[in-house]
Amino acid sequence: MVKILLVSATVFEIEPTLLFLEHYKSGKPHTFIFGKLEIETCITKVGMVNTAFELGKLAGRHIDIAINAGVAGSFGELEEGEVVNVTDDCFSELGAEDGPKFLSIDLLGLGERKCGLNNLVHNLVTDKLPMVNGITVNTVHGNEESIERIARECPADVETMEGAAFIHAANAFNWRGIQLRAISNKVERRNKNNWQMPLAIKNLNEVLIELIKNLAH
Repeated sequence: MVKILLVSATVFEIEPTLLFLEHYKSGKPHTFIFGKLEIETCITKVGMVNTAFELGKLAGRHIDIAINAGVAGSFGELEEGEVVNVTDDCFSELGAEDGPKFLSIDLLGLGERKCGLNNLVHNLVTDKLPMVNGITVNTVHGNEESIERIARECPADVETMEGAAFIHAANAFNWRGIQLRAISNKVERRNKNNWQMPLAIKNLNEVLIELIKNLAH
C-alpha cells in the first residue's frame, strides 16, 4: 500500500477531491483507500505556523508521497486558473530591518530563507505543469510599494501562506513531495472582484484527482 499524505490549508481548496474520495473511506479517520493508495488528509488551517505544527505531529510516520494542494497569487504572467508545480520556495519575510533596508536571514548568517523539494515527485500528470518558484508570507501583498519591493528583493512567480513550511517539513522527514497550486488572483491591490477562486478550485482539483488516479495504477 502506497501512503499518500494530502495537505491543504482549508477544506474549501480541496473539497471536490474530498467529495470524490468520499466513496472510498477506510476505517481510519480522514483516510481513504483508493486502489493501491492509502490517502490521509491533513487540513492544517492557514499559515506557516499552523502548517509546520500539524505536519510536525507526523514525525516518525511513514509517508511515501506528500502532496500540498491549494491556491496562490501570481506575480507574473501566470493566469487565473492555471495550475503550477511549485518546486522552490522562500521564507521571504524572515530577517531584520535596518532602517529602509531589509536584511534576509541569509545575510544575517542565521539560516537560509530559500528551500526546494529534495525529493520532488515526478509523474506524467504533474510533469506537464509549469515548474515555478514561490514565496511564503504571513501577510499577503496588496500594496503597490511592498509588491515592487518584494519583486526586487525576492523575485517569485507565486505567493502562498504555507508552501515553504510544507517543503521544509517534507525535506526534514525525507518525504517525496509536490506542491500543487492554482492561481486564484494576481498579486495586486486587494480587489476580490478580480479573483477567480471557483475556476482555480475547479482546475486544481481536476489535476489532483487525475494525479490520484494515475498514482493508484
